[in-house]
Amino acid sequence: MTDFFVVIPARYESVRLPGKPLRQIAGMPMIEHVYRRGTESSATDVVIATDDARIADVAEAFGATVCMTGKQHRSGSERIAEVCDVLDWDDRRIVVNLQGDEPAMPAALIDQCASLLDDGTADIATLASPIASREDFLSPDVVKVIVAENGNAIYFSRAAIPFARSDSQKDAAMNTALHHHGIYAYRCGVLRRLVSARASDLEICEQLEQLRALALGMTIRVGIPDEPPGAGVDTEKDLLRAEAELSS
Repeated sequence: MTDFFVVIPARYESVRLPGKPLRQIAGMPMIEHVYRRGTESSATDVVIATDDARIADVAEAFGATVCMTGKQHRSGSERIAEVCDVLDWDDRRIVVNLQGDEPAMPAALIDQCASLLDDGTADIATLASPIASREDFLSPDVVKVIVAENGNAIYFSRAAIPFARSDSQKDAAMNTALHHHGIYAYRCGVLRRLVSARASDLEICEQLEQLRALALGMTIRVGIPDEPPGAGVDTEKDLLRAEAELSS
């Protein structure tokens, strides 16, 4: 496997769960769980990127490398791009964006995502699983991706895609879509190009940054996770679910 780094973007402000990175799960702050998942992977190094001194202080106390970034960033990708510049990383270096609200992401999936770039035929790599239920298929909170036979993403949407023209096709439609997980791998040069481009009309409409990459003609390779990705945390309910999962 090609060497790669993990960067964990973490911000304190969250509309649905304020102070999310520092919320306690099974006796430790969530950001520490995420950091441990990163260090359990094959990554050469793991860096926490934040603009908040409270997160930095906690992270440094448990031994993490921290890179302080600006407060202007609108996405984790923008924050990680600043890390690439601050640490003077070469355009060819592979970075995995491990989001700061994924405390149960298996280390094996971090490796799997990074390995999808090994053959050099894709700009970005990510993971997506079969849709678990019709409720998930219809939910705008579950991002769907349609993938070509070569494993590359065709389109991402919050809508239930593909659209079934008849009732008899509804199951086929749900089985065609995949549930996208918010983990990415990219080379620093690709990331720099991505964040320097303007938001595409598709991205603005769906509020999905990966659509900017597709609009730029970038190739996004999609892998099916080798094991369940674990519970992400956006709400108090998610926090309780993650507590149960990590405590067990």
